[in-house]
Amino acid sequence: MRIFFPIGFVLVFFYGCKSYQNPSVGVVKTEDFGNVFIAALGSCNKQYEENPFWDDILAQKPDVWIWGGDNIYASEGFSLKKMKKGYRQQNRNPGYRELKAKVPVIGTWDDHDYGLNDGGTAFRQKKETQQLFLNFMDVPKKSARRDQEGIYTSHLFETNQGKVKVFVLDTRYFRSPLERDENPNRCYKINRDPNATVLGSAQWNWLQKELKTSDADFNLIVTSIQFLSGEHGFETWGNFPYEVKKLKKLIINSRAKGVMVLSGDRHISEFSRTDLEGMDYPLIDFTSSGLTHSYSDFESEPNRFRVNDVTTVPSFGIVVLDFDHNEAHFKIMGENGRVYQELKQQY
Repeated sequence: MRIFFPIGFVLVFFYGCKSYQNPSVGVVKTEDFGNVFIAALGSCNKQYEENPFWDDILAQKPDVWIWGGDNIYASEGFSLKKMKKGYRQQNRNPGYRELKAKVPVIGTWDDHDYGLNDGGTAFRQKKETQQLFLNFMDVPKKSARRDQEGIYTSHLFETNQGKVKVFVLDTRYFRSPLERDENPNRCYKINRDPNATVLGSAQWNWLQKELKTSDADFNLIVTSIQFLSGEHGFETWGNFPYEVKKLKKLIINSRAKGVMVLSGDRHISEFSRTDLEGMDYPLIDFTSSGLTHSYSDFESEPNRFRVNDVTTVPSFGIVVLDFDHNEAHFKIMGENGRVYQELKQQY
């Protein structure tokens, strides 16, 4: 039996029929996970353009779909009315509707569905756009997330073979302002102020507790912006080096099993990997972006942690978590089952 527990909710629904309930209130499906758990992910999705991948994603038989941010584009000429219309348009997409009917949907937002391009804590309408995002994610009106500042949360998937925990981070609501760099090779300056933040104190306290107490076999940290790739000068955790150091330290000290990072934003897809002192496996940041458009003119950019090449065509991501072998199989995929790149890691 498949069991999905959203953290913070007491109720878990059990049912034996093949009906489906939204993951915000709990999911149990009749089909067994088997020995693997399959997470599908993607980001940067223009709701007004062709969405080519929903049938291909369903063909991979995922156990969850994870939005990585920029789930719609509504920041240009922003208005709440325009954002509502964008969400409605995405929800009416036939392929996405079929996915929602068959697969739990979770995820985070990024700037274009936050409401301000490259926006952070100073965005004045973030409380309103948070409610629209939670509507899009079908979060119940009485959920504690409706009163919380920021959209961060965690989800636990429990099976007879093991557990998978997904930490959905909010890298927008609390993020300190960015400063333009005079260097023509960079967009933003590196902020070395120890008080500058990506997550904010409340979210940091929550994440520390959640990760340190996790007994899951695999722990997936979802962040809309890249974590390991920090040299390119666009939006990245690397613009806040103290925050990078803080998250690495938390991962190490938590002793959580099978920690990995899933990111989006960049309109390219790639694998990044680094060794952390005190961990017996490397940390991988799997960037999957974008679903409807990509950085087709990409030539090169520095990333000392990059594994293999950069995928510069539209794509989605698949992560196959193997409980029997403690292994993750990461795949950058396109239409008709095409695999552009893949990477395996033992945990």
